[in-house]
Parts: sequence; structure tokens; C-alpha cells
Amino acid sequence: MRRWLVAAVAAACVAAGCGGEEAGSGSRELTWFVPFQPGGAIDAITKRCSEKSGGRYSISVELLPTDASQQREQLVRRLGAEDDSVDLIGMDVIWTGEFANAGWLAPVPAGIEEQVTENVFDSVLETARFEGDLYAIPLWSNTQLLWYRTDRVEEPPETWDEMLDIAEELGPAEGRIQVQANRYEGLVVWTNMMIESAGTSILSGTDAVELEREPAERALALMGRLSNSPVVAANISTSTEDTARLGFEDGSSAFMINYPFVYPSAESNAPDVFENMGAAKLPQVVAGEESAPPIGGINLGVSAFSDNKELAFEAAECLVQADNQLEVAKLEGLPPVRSDLFDEPEIREIYPGFADLIRESIADAAPRPAQSPAYQDISLAIQRTVHPTSGIDPGDPGATYDELRENVEDAVNREGLL
Repeated sequence: MRRWLVAAVAAACVAAGCGGEEAGSGSRELTWFVPFQPGGAIDAITKRCSEKSGGRYSISVELLPTDASQQREQLVRRLGAEDDSVDLIGMDVIWTGEFANAGWLAPVPAGIEEQVTENVFDSVLETARFEGDLYAIPLWSNTQLLWYRTDRVEEPPETWDEMLDIAEELGPAEGRIQVQANRYEGLVVWTNMMIESAGTSILSGTDAVELEREPAERALALMGRLSNSPVVAANISTSTEDTARLGFEDGSSAFMINYPFVYPSAESNAPDVFENMGAAKLPQVVAGEESAPPIGGINLGVSAFSDNKELAFEAAECLVQADNQLEVAKLEGLPPVRSDLFDEPEIREIYPGFADLIRESIADAAPRPAQSPAYQDISLAIQRTVHPTSGIDPGDPGATYDELRENVEDAVNREGLL
């Protein structure tokens, strides 16, 4: 079983403090606030870079909670108070616009920009920029695939309508479709993916609402169709990545939209399901138009209030080097941000048979509208409007569209939550 599945490593990581070794005399200690990861990769790459610095710095780690909202809350409190104990920040890809607009991030120096962006996916780089300037350095990425039962479905469906037709023919005992539709950020991921795949965007730029009516209504109608279908998961209004995983592993589902962590989980927990588990790119909303998968991951930022900015950027440049991205993939199962690394044997082994699918999905991904400093308000507006998704009328989604547009416009016209 792959090491990146073993959560037991988490306890050892916490006990060890997940920090680098002490460097020689005169070394500066850099503090990296980063979300907890169970596989031990944070400990491994911080130790490696501390040793490579030749005594210039050592990296100590302050682990943030696993919940993204709690991560952001802790960082906002410190950065809002101009806390100079924060040097490096492991940031969710949706925080760049808000943090940069607030003046909390030091822009990436021009002298290292070429090195830290080499071969990085354009979709990933978009999450690291604000108003055209680079404020973060991508470290790892993530995206979703369509997972399906090869013993029930001959070929993966090309469109959402086709997937729903196949699932309904199979019936609720074997044909359920698993998504994430609880009132949380995962619902924003699904909504944005559907709208982008339909041919429009939530925002145009950082402060103008786009949401063209026809494609947006098409996306909402499909969300409503699934949510009112006999093959919808019974817990759809509270569904998350983990409930979707469990729903697929129990054998009742033919399809699941989810991240790659579900593959080794099924191998460990549901071998009969795992033996018949296929992967494909997300279905199209409009036949003939490629889907726009979601993009996730962690970018590195340097605090504007750090007394060690130069060293912090030097450390960040080390942390994102190719060998460290491969280490993160091996230990945590999290995809690299560099497209060329998907040709490495390690990645082929980690994602057997679907490494190219992940690369293609990241390349075609459409980020959430997080370039807006008001993104937190926008996210809440989307959640409030479309939850529960069973309330979307698949035959006439116009009322949901009108409410969504109004709520997003209200959110854009307010300052982002700090």
C-alpha cells in the first residue's frame, strides 16, 4: 500500500514538530505556516532545504489545521496584526488575491520568477498572480477526475446528460453518482466547474460579474437534474469529498467526481471496487466542448512583515524544486505543479494509468474567481444561493440564476472578508 495513504505517519510528524534540523552558527530560523499533511512530506522537504542552505537558514514548521477555513482564520489573525514571526506561508490557491490586496504578501522578486515558474501549468500560475504580478510560488496542485465502475459502464460518459442517462438506467442500487454539495467550499468548486465548462465564468477580471445567462443556466440545470434524480446520493445536501469516497466504496455508485486520493483509499478499503475502478476526464457540460476541471493545491507566499524576506524567498525557491515536488507526490499523493514532471517514472507509479489524465485536467483547469479580493464573500454568496442543489429546478433554472447573479454582484461590491 502506498505510503501517502498511511495516516499513522501524521502522529509521528506532529510529535517530531515537522521542522528542519538546526543549522550552523549564525543561521536564521524561518517559520513556515503550512496546512498539516499526513504523509510526512513537509518534514522531509524542510529538512532537505535546511541542510542545502549551508547554514544560512533553517526552516521550522507551524502546522495549520486540516480545515481550510480554520487555516485561513489563523493566518488572517496573524497577518492582520502584522506579526513578524510569519516568514513563509503555505496558502490555499484561493487566497492569493485577498492576501495580496491586503498588503500581506511580498511580491516574488524578478530575479527568481523565471526559475520558480519554469514548466508550471498556466492554470496554476493564474492562482499565484494578482493584478498581473506574481505574489506566490506554486508548490503542489490538485484536480478532480471522473471515477467510474468499469464492470457496469463499458466506456466513460462524455457528457453529464449521458452520465445521468446511464446511471438512471442502472438504478439507485448500482448507479448512484457521488459529488460534493454540502454548504462549503467544495460546492463552490462544483458550481464553478460546471459554469466554466458551460462556456462562461462567474467573474470577468477581478470585479466584474460575467455569468452569461444561457450557459450558466445550462450548468445549473444539470446540477438540478442530478440533485433531483433517483440516482442522487441520499446525503447530497451534506456531501463532501469523504462522503463521496465512502459512497463509492460501498458499491452502490457507478460514478464519482473526486480527487485522486480516492484511488489508494479504494485499494485499501474496498478491493472489489478497486478492481473495477476506472478514471476519465470530467464529463462535458456541452457536447463537444471540453470540460474545465477544478484546480486546487498550495502556493508559497512570503509575508510582507517578515524580517527575513530574502532568505524566505531563497527557501521557497528550494522547497519547490523538482525533487521536492516529487517527494510531495510520493508521500502525500499530491500532483506536481510542473507539467514536465508527469513524465517521471515516480509519477507514473503514483498515478498508475491516469497520470496523463491528471496532467490534462490541470492544464485545462479553470480556477475559481479568487483573483477578486472579495473572494470569501463571493464564495459564501455562491454557497448560499445554490444550496441545497435539490432546490434548483432543472426544467427552469432561471430563478436560481437570477439570485446567483444578484448575490455575486452584491459580494463583489463589498470588501473581501479580512
